[in-house]
Formats: sequence, C-alpha cells, structure tokens
Amino acid sequence: MPQILDPTQLPGALLYAGIFVLLGLCLSWLVRRVVAEALRHDKSEHIDQITLSFLSHLGILVIWVLLATFYAHLVPALNRLGTALLAGVSLMSVILGFAAQTTLGNLVAGISLILYKPFRRGDRLQIQAPTGLETGAVEDISLGYTVLRTDDDRRVIIANTTMAQQTMIKLAPTSGTTEP
Repeated sequence: MPQILDPTQLPGALLYAGIFVLLGLCLSWLVRRVVAEALRHDKSEHIDQITLSFLSHLGILVIWVLLATFYAHLVPALNRLGTALLAGVSLMSVILGFAAQTTLGNLVAGISLILYKPFRRGDRLQIQAPTGLETGAVEDISLGYTVLRTDDDRRVIIANTTMAQQTMIKLAPTSGTTEP
C-alpha cells in the first residue's frame, strides 16, 4: 500500500498524476460553470461578456500551470526535468517575444482596453486613422483589434496598440441608436 502513495515510485507518481488531472478538470468545470451562471443571471447586461470570457480562460490556464508546478515538485524525478524545461522555456519566450513584439503589444493593449474600458461596444468614437479622421460606433473589441462601423457603413479595423496610444473623442450617440 505505501508504494501506491509514494511519489518516488511509478505507481504513486501515476496515482498523483491522475488525482491532479481530475482536480484540474473539476476546477476548470467549476470556473466555466460560475461564468455561465454569472452571464445567465445578468438580465441587465452589466457584465461584459468579453472580459468575463477572457478572465475565465486566464483562470483556467493559471489552474493548470499551478497544478503542473505542484505535481513537478511532488514527484522528485521531475524536479531536474522541470528545471531543464524551465530554462528551455525561458529561452524560447525571449526568442518568441522578440519575434512577436507587435502581436504581443496588441495583446497587452487589448487586455488593458478590455479591463479599463475607456469605451464599450456601441460607443461612438472619433479617432485618427491612416485614412484621416474617422467617426463610427465600436462594433467589436477583441484582444488584438477594435472594429469601428463608420456612418457610411465601412468597417475600420484598428490595432489595439494604436487605440491605446492615441487620443479618442467619445461622441454622444446619434438619434435612433441606443447605447448598450
């Protein structure tokens, strides 16, 4: 019986791996369930679905990373492997960071726009675009881009780094449109 519970032995390591996977699946399900319930009970749409979805995905990622880290510390045979993988991941993150500077900049700007909410879906904005001064309603905000629908029914897609770095003018809604 002690061999099954000993993380230094293969049966014990596999048992703990199963327990950690089961725990991760349960916690992930719980996070998804809480988000679904929050959205279901929000009749007045005060909760921003984009923000809640992003935070739930981020929470699930953190859960799995923490469980994998705890498991690696629990099983002694994985300590050296974990250290080697950590060094490799560190080097890869530096390389990927340099290669994807613009994309990561858009991602970080998108996160800040979603969390700080300087504007919301449906708000009318006036911004400086490469085509000149553009006015339109915010149609969509993703982690990478913001989409404006102009008055002449064009879609202006602006990178979030640009949106985060420029001055925008928030306009009153036009008659006949309602703000969410």
